[in-house]
Amino acid sequence: MTYVVTIGLIFTIMLAGIAVERLYRAFAQHNPQLGPFRDTSKCGSCSAGSGCSDASCADDRGEPAVVPRR
Repeated sequence: MTYVVTIGLIFTIMLAGIAVERLYRAFAQHNPQLGPFRDTSKCGSCSAGSGCSDASCADDRGEPAVVPRR
């Protein structure tokens, strides 16, 4: 029984994550003045050293992105 509940819980959390991402995309699309939608195809957000390689945090010109320190 515990096994079935665990599988159901994992599936529910996965579906909730997908729903939140879709809501975030829709919100970002309807509110462009708040900035661009975060690109999730790269690892991390490259802020404060996410462990990515330098190439993954480079902009389109191949130069490392400048991230302001807080």
